Amino acid sequence: MNRPLIDRQVAIEAEGLPDPDELEAWVAAVLARHDVDPGSELTVRLVDEAESRSLNRDYRGRDRPTNVLSFPFESPPGIELGLLGDLVICHPVVVREAREQDKSLGAHYAHMVVHGTLHLLGYDHLEDDEAEAMEALEREILAGLGISDPYRADTCDGPTSAGPDTEDKRTDA
Repeated sequence: MNRPLIDRQVAIEAEGLPDPDELEAWVAAVLARHDVDPGSELTVRLVDEAESRSLNRDYRGRDRPTNVLSFPFESPPGIELGLLGDLVICHPVVVREAREQDKSLGAHYAHMVVHGTLHLLGYDHLEDDEAEAMEALEREILAGLGISDPYRADTCDGPTSAGPDTEDKRTDA
């Protein structure tokens, strides 16, 4: 079986960063539920708040760091490539959210990678029905990885997981 090819870029020195095998397992769990080459490629870049803030400002018009940003790859017409895109995950924000939401850092990282990978596959949460479908799929994928519901009502943030950059209290990717 093909496994996703992850280009893990670490732009921050910190403890608790996910290792390549964890990233691969989390991405593979998403790809297994979709008609996507399981050997697809993506970049996961782990960054500090300054880089996250800069990217969030430049690409989304929000001048603050956020948990995860997704940049889907758009292939030129007529060319099929196994590239999904890039995820940029802000380690300090993920650490802070995990603590605030009383989650393990690994479980919250898994959620950010699953959430961001779904964005790379075209999922979104701008409308309520989209958000419900995406969150349900996240729950199923994470449950398959042995991780409890990230949107459970008994977390500190209520029924949805939040980054500091979201008005609707959903993950920001």
